[in-house]
Amino acid sequence: MREQVDQATWREALLADLAHEARLTEGRKLGSIFFGGGTPSLMPPKTAAALIDAAERHWGFADDIEITLEANPSSVEAARFAELAAAGVNRVSLGLQALDDETLAFLGRAHRVDESLSALDTAQRHFGRVSIDLIYARPDQSPKAWDAELARAIGFGTTHMSLYQLTIEPGTRFATDVAKRQWEPLDDDVAADLYELTRMRMEAAGLPAYEISNHAAPGQESRHNLAYWRYQDYVGIGPGAHGRRTAMATQRHKKPENFMAAVARKLHGLQVEDPLDTATQAMEALLMGLRLREGVDISALSDRFAIGSGDLIDWTAVEKLAALGFVEGGGGREEAHLSVTPKGFPLLDAILPQIVAIEPTPDA
Repeated sequence: MREQVDQATWREALLADLAHEARLTEGRKLGSIFFGGGTPSLMPPKTAAALIDAAERHWGFADDIEITLEANPSSVEAARFAELAAAGVNRVSLGLQALDDETLAFLGRAHRVDESLSALDTAQRHFGRVSIDLIYARPDQSPKAWDAELARAIGFGTTHMSLYQLTIEPGTRFATDVAKRQWEPLDDDVAADLYELTRMRMEAAGLPAYEISNHAAPGQESRHNLAYWRYQDYVGIGPGAHGRRTAMATQRHKKPENFMAAVARKLHGLQVEDPLDTATQAMEALLMGLRLREGVDISALSDRFAIGSGDLIDWTAVEKLAALGFVEGGGGREEAHLSVTPKGFPLLDAILPQIVAIEPTPDA
């Protein structure tokens, strides 16, 4: 969001974009709302309240709707928490990232630990559900150091934690630094040990992994993210937002200026609206669903997309991987429930291409 944008104009643009999606999805209640991307906690609480009110008016809310705000743990953003809670937000996801200042500086974060813990305290006073993010497998990080940091984080008493391994993505500052040999990524074997340590620690604390990087107390899983991973429809509004709506992939203009101009012209910010063939949908559903510890009901997926289970899954590969303890399946090939095991999760990127047989239709 640009500082010079008139907030009233900005709010009206978002409301118009939301109304466009509502017209295309009438008769469907909302189960969750997620304010994410950028720094949504810096938006005026009045804007959040207006969007929540409009969403309820257009769709209606499920009785236990989850309304999440993604926030950086800064004092500036925490100062808005009380008003955002009053506006209807009932869950916050705080990007703590690390619990020591040296690591936060390495990660390029503007906040310090004392500031982030103050923001966490404020969040826990104002929201019924709080999640925190941490990054591990950092350069030279030892199992002992991560175990101590994790134990400290568990002690904060949040009901949800997202714990991500540090990855080096092409085109990022980290990739450039590694190429210049300014630092070295953690050894793969050590990173695998940290993953196993994380899984065991969190399970013992009553926050088992329900997705490869997400841990929660029973019933405290992120309902919004579960909608993605279970391949349910969701609408995305605002700059750069993606959506999956009735077999359609949608994307808004990314730059706020272009988004605002599009809304002014046509009352919505859509840039891309592509139909998805059933093969693409089935493939996406498998790739997303197998990230979850609960896995995928292959029979239900086969019925949903009218595609035989043998066209969805390479069962020969599944049998080989199951023998190695990397996947689990039961009920026979026609009624199988397929899931990746905790042992297999660190190898998920290598496992998925082996077992997912379906591919998008050419030129789809």
